[in-house]
Formats: sequence, C-alpha cells, structure tokens
Amino acid sequence: MKKKLQVFISSTYHDLPEERQAAVRAVLKAGHIPAGMELFTAGDKSQMETINRWIAESDVYMLILGGRYGSLEPTTGVSYTELEYDYAVEQEKPLFAIVIEEDALEGKIKEQGSSILEKENPKQLKMFREKVLSNISSFFVDSKDIKLCIYESLSDFAETRDLTGWVSGKEIPDTKAFLEEISRLINENEELKEELSKAKKRIGTPTLESSNSQFEELKEIIRLIEVTVPAKVSGGIERETNLLEVFVSNKENFVTGVNNKHDVGAAESFLYFNICPKLQIHGLVVNEKVASVQWRRFAITKKGSDFLAYIDRLMIKHQKAKGEIAKESPEPKHKTKGGPKGKSSSV
Repeated sequence: MKKKLQVFISSTYHDLPEERQAAVRAVLKAGHIPAGMELFTAGDKSQMETINRWIAESDVYMLILGGRYGSLEPTTGVSYTELEYDYAVEQEKPLFAIVIEEDALEGKIKEQGSSILEKENPKQLKMFREKVLSNISSFFVDSKDIKLCIYESLSDFAETRDLTGWVSGKEIPDTKAFLEEISRLINENEELKEELSKAKKRIGTPTLESSNSQFEELKEIIRLIEVTVPAKVSGGIERETNLLEVFVSNKENFVTGVNNKHDVGAAESFLYFNICPKLQIHGLVVNEKVASVQWRRFAITKKGSDFLAYIDRLMIKHQKAKGEIAKESPEPKHKTKGGPKGKSSSV
C-alpha cells in the first residue's frame, strides 16, 4: 500500500510566503500531505497545544528559516517557530530544515525592504539558527533549492524510516475474507485436535514391552558408533570404544549436565564437543542456554534418563543371572597349586 506522509511545514509567515508555497507544492507533487499552523493567530496557550498536536500527528517536520525570528510566545519569550522546532526534536520526529543563505537574505532585503530582517531579537535568531544548523539542514537561495531538498528528504524518509503515514481507503484490503478463513482454520484445528485425542485413546500409552524394544534397538545403534578417546582424557593412552560405553560409564556427568565453561577439564570438554552432539541426534541429550551466564549446557532428556534406567535394569538382571549360575555350580574339591594368578579387566 502506498503511504502518504503528513509533513508539518514550520516557518515565519510574512517574510517567506513564496518559499512556503513552494514547499507546499513540492510536498503535494511528491505525493504527500502538507500541514502547517502559520495562518493561526499566535497569542494564547491553546494555540500552542493545537500546534503541538498537529506536529505529533504528522510523520515529518520541516523548517524553513529565513531572516525573521517570529512572534514570541508570551510566557516563555521564545518564538512560536522555535517552540515548534524544539517540540519536534523532543518527540524525536523525523525532521529536516532549510536555512536561507546569507547572500540570498541580503538580496531579499534589497528587493523587499528591511521588514524581512529581524530587528527586535537578532541574538535569539542567531542562537536559533546555530541550533538548527547543528542538526539535519540544508541552505537555500531560491524556491528551486527548497523543492529539491523536499524531494530528496521525503524520499529518504520513506525508504529508511518505518513511518505511519496515511493510506487511502481504496488500498486497504477487505478483511472479511481473511476473518472467515481464520475462523474456518480455527474450527478445523479444533476438529483435528479432537481426532488426535481420540486416536491417542485408541492407541493407548506405550507398553513396557514396546519401550524395551525401542531401547534395545537404540542400544544396538549407538553401540555401533565408534568413538576415539584421546590420550589426554583416557589417562595417557588413546583408546577406541563406542558411544554406548561412553554414555553409560559417564551417566552421572550427563544427569547433572555437561557444560562448556572456559575452565572445564579435558574430559568434560571432550564430552561436550565430541560425545553430546552424537547423543543429541538420538534425542538422549539437549543443548540449552543457562540463564544469566555466557556458557551453555547439554542436559539429559527424559528419553535419555529412561534409556539409562533400561540399561541399569539389564545390568541388574545380568548380575542376578550370574549369581544364580554361581550358586548352582559345585565348589571344586581340590585347588591346583603353583598355577598363575588370574587377572581381572573392565571395559
């Protein structure tokens, strides 16, 4: 949708009628809306409130500054033009100013007389001019400079600022069709939720047997994933193992969380950068941001905890089975003397 920007044009009135008209025409030609309060008689507090409301409702503020300071607001002793400018700055309104060149001002004085020159408040005009030139501003000699500055500034604001603007009612799409489609999708979504709920009830919760079957398959998969443990982690000797062995033998680390703090040891660093990403692929751990710190952590998932519990059950069953076999085996009546002592090993 093409937006029209409302441009508040501020200036003194009697000394700049041609320049102001040029600005109005340029804003209109650029496809935007000019606004201004210079035709209102200055004098009371409600006048300034009205001006401020117009500035607040406008998208862009522009100032044309000539050789006059303008009428003073009675309570502050500051000109209405400067008060308008200060209010626009205070509201952080996109703004630009066009200031008359010194030579151009002298030429206007020769043509139109000294009435266009500030006589009562020259110091205030000088300070105001310096304030304006410290922000976005350009100089003008005649109306052509004003028009060019307006085209360039409004084009820049339209491209670089997300301004509210005004849009023709013809360009606003009819939302009735969108609302009807949204309503239809909401109803469809509710129906799908209901069907899903019914399907879950029909299927029921996974049985222990089905869970065990899934974990048995997962155990075989991660057992086949080879892992090389570097020497600095395994006590000086590089060794080959598998992902299942590392996960089970370091289960306490995974349950409490494996992080990447700058001062962690080689073992935890190896687990974080080499092992955890492999486990994450199978949903056994998840990488998470820890609140109020710079480091991250791999935390075990519910699936990971259930899998470790499954491995523990298998180990307990295996140990019980070994115990039963040992009880059934008869004790040897004689011991062989002088034989070599046996050695035990762990994987």
